[in-house]
Amino acid sequence: MPDEPSRFSVDKDLGNVTSEVATPAVKAGGAMLRGLDKLNGIVVDFDLDNGYSRTFGDLRVDLGECRHPEDNATGEGYAYLTIYDGLDAEGPVFQGWMVASSPALNALDHARYDVWVLRCKTS
Repeated sequence: MPDEPSRFSVDKDLGNVTSEVATPAVKAGGAMLRGLDKLNGIVVDFDLDNGYSRTFGDLRVDLGECRHPEDNATGEGYAYLTIYDGLDAEGPVFQGWMVASSPALNALDHARYDVWVLRCKTS
């Protein structure tokens, strides 16, 4: 086969590439969460401190910690949550970081309940 350029190659000059500016994240004292019971339409907002748990319906929500950018305490919180279903003893139904500004990015997949992060607690 003759030497052909790949159809996936890019022949453009990208110019000078600069590095991104990172904003340091700071640990907050806890998070404000919202829970939705999809069966009966009940919405509950609740505070949770880092390292503590709370029940919501059949779920137990554990908050590892909440962090936010140093310059945006209320707008861009992200929390490490572990969520257990009391009816399912095999392990957590969710474990990971949830981002307040993008709740669908890493969401709880549960038939009856939704839980998402609203913001970190600043005081």
